[in-house]
Parts: sequence; C-alpha cells; structure tokens
Amino acid sequence: MRQVNLDNAASTPPLRSVLDAVTAFLPSYGSVHRGTGYRSRVSTAAFEQARDTVGRFVGADPDRDVVVFTKNTTEAINRLAATMPFPRDAVVVTTMLEHHSNDLPWRHRAAGVVHVRATPHGALDMDDLAARLDHLRGRVALVAVTGASNVTGVVQPIHEVAELAHRAGARVFVDAAQLAPHRPLAMRPHGDPGHLDAVAFSAHKMYAPFGTGALVADRSMFGHRPDHPGGGTVAAVTLADVVWAGLPDREEGGTPNVVGAVALAAAIEALTEVGLDRLAEHELALARYATARLAAVPGLTIHGPTAADKVGVIPFSLAGLDHALVAAVLADEHGIGVRSGCFCAHPYVAHLLGLDDAAAATWARRVGAGALRGAPGLVRLSLGGYSNRDDVDRAVAAIHAVAAGEIRGWYDEQPDGSFVLRCGRPALPARFAG
Repeated sequence: MRQVNLDNAASTPPLRSVLDAVTAFLPSYGSVHRGTGYRSRVSTAAFEQARDTVGRFVGADPDRDVVVFTKNTTEAINRLAATMPFPRDAVVVTTMLEHHSNDLPWRHRAAGVVHVRATPHGALDMDDLAARLDHLRGRVALVAVTGASNVTGVVQPIHEVAELAHRAGARVFVDAAQLAPHRPLAMRPHGDPGHLDAVAFSAHKMYAPFGTGALVADRSMFGHRPDHPGGGTVAAVTLADVVWAGLPDREEGGTPNVVGAVALAAAIEALTEVGLDRLAEHELALARYATARLAAVPGLTIHGPTAADKVGVIPFSLAGLDHALVAAVLADEHGIGVRSGCFCAHPYVAHLLGLDDAAAATWARRVGAGALRGAPGLVRLSLGGYSNRDDVDRAVAAIHAVAAGEIRGWYDEQPDGSFVLRCGRPALPARFAG
C-alpha cells in the first residue's frame, strides 16, 4: 500500500536537492570559526553563506538585522524572550491563535501577557487587537503573532499587525514556522510602517529536516549577555571578567549545526527557484479541492476560517468518533498519515471546538490528574508542495469509509489517549523495532 503523507504541517520530508547538498558537503565537514585547516575553512564559508541566504530570503537589512541559527523555531522564540530587553512594566501582546511556543516563553518575561481574541470562526480579531493596543499604548513592548496557523492554516495580515504595533510604540515578532515554507516572507525596510522587527522559522518544515532553525531580528533586540553562554560566545575571559563577543557569535554558543545550516540554505534556494508564489497557488487550489470533497462526507465538520488566504491545513472532526481513533484508522488501514490532537495550540483548539472557560479548565484539571483519555481535539490534514489530487482522493475515500463505520481492525485505547491496532499494524523497519 502506497503511504500518503498528509502531515506536512508537523514536518516535511527532505527535498532531493537538499540531500544532495548535504552529501556533497559532508566530506569537507569540520568545526567552524578559528580553525586554519581546509575543512574548517570550507565549513566556515558554508555556514556564513547559509546565514547570508537566510537573510536574503526574508529581506533582512544586513547592517541592522542579524541572523542567528537555532535548533528550531521554539528555541528561537525562547532565545529572543530570554535576551530581549524589557522595561519593568512592559506588556507582551499575543493572540489566541498561537502555537504554545509563541505564548509560553513570553509569560515569564513581561509584567503581563495579553491574548487578543479570535473571531467565532477562528480568525484573528483585528478590531480587538487595535483596541487592546490603543488601551495599552506606551506599555506594549512586543506584539508576537503567528504568520500562519498550524491548526487552521489561516494566514495573518502580519504587515497590518506590524503597523498597528508600531503605532502603539511596540515591536512585532512573527512566528513564521508555518508561513515560510508556503508564502513569500518579507521583513520590509526598517522605515516601512509594516516592517517586521523579528521573524523565526524552522528548516524541518521547509523540506530540510536536519535540526536547525533561524531567528532574524534587529540587533537592538538582543541583550548584551547571551542566553546560552559558553564556547564561542566570548571575546575574552579572565577569572574576574568576561568580554562578550559581538552578534551573532554570542548567541550561537557551542559547536553549531553546520550541516543543518547547509540544508536550510539548499531548501531556500530550491523553494526560491520553484517560486513561493507558484507553490502558494498550487497548495491553495489543492486545499480548495480537498475542502470541497470533504464537505460531502456525512458527519464531518471542517473547523476554522474558510477565507481564501490559507496555507494547506484542514482540521476536521467526525461526529461520534474520537479524533485519535480516526487518525489511527486512517494510518493503519488506509496508509494515510495525518495528525490528531490540539497541535500544541490548546486555547485555539478549545475555541474552535466551542469549549467555554469552565469546560477548558475542567479538561486541564483532568489532565493534571493524569486522565488523558478522551481529551478534546481534531484531525489535521496538511498539504505540501509535492501533494496532489490523488493524495487528496485517497484521503477522502478513506475518511468516507471511516465515517460510514467501516473500521476493520480492533483498536485499544492507550492511557495517553491514542489508539493502537490490536494486531496487524504495519511493522517498523527491523533497526527501529526496539
């Protein structure tokens, strides 16, 4: 049975050109910076070229902005949250639509975190954003917003958000993990009212899953002491004093992931060559096709906005069926790889499911007590640039069968709420079987 991967919002497979670039680089791999040997010089050149590629990809100003390589978007956001200077009474404004990674890191840094509402259909409530910024004018240090939701795929008007933020005296950070692989991303010049002060994204969502990400930000958004001090972060050390290195070195402690940087640069070059506008057109047409076909499945509800500006993410539920069971049956009986749950965005999914504050609090208490079964959630189908109509047709036919009760296997619910086929589940390759 041909496996169909419709879990691209979580991670994408590597492009062939990315694998080729890594393979070509590895014979010359060495530790970067300060080494005089050939491999070190090659690796340093490749690492810094990758940094330049990332900067150009987002339209960064090389004189004012800096590219810092991180492990992924989560680490990038935590890095910025830990090092960015904040006034004592500063407030961070974020939204209900955020991945936990663009919410939790800010909670311990600011005097308060304000969450902008979502509309009933799951879009960002721009009127609420404007009202909150007006009310908090002068106190907001940062507006942190997702570029595209990993739950519903809705694309945010990030430059309009930036204009509102700057008008209120705040800077704006965009979590572009779900946006960068699917849409052109431009920080715009610093004098532009819609300029993005900082952005971050991950290579593993951009067809380069080799363990790296990037934070691109105005140099003034970094403090003078690094978040991860250690090797490579200093210019000089005595027993009594430390002279920290300049940027980006002081924010890239330890031996960096040069292979990951090379892979990310290769992916950026490939996506740029194909054309992100062209990719967006393909994915949007395929998402509309999938949405139209799914609408005919009895008992199926698609959640979130139906606006035109979406990346290829479609969350749904089937009446009377646990989301985790649906995902398990699709995988084990039909070879369709999807994802279920809350996608690291609990408040947003609770909103989409219509859970009020009391119901959400009850759910949290149950989980805190160890009762993980029956947790609310959705099934998410997510497309990539390589997805096609045959993939969608396979998935829709399988979902029709599940909705009709055509479940052939016996599934046992696990303590964590997942479902496992009692027998006959496809075996893992022997070297990964444990």
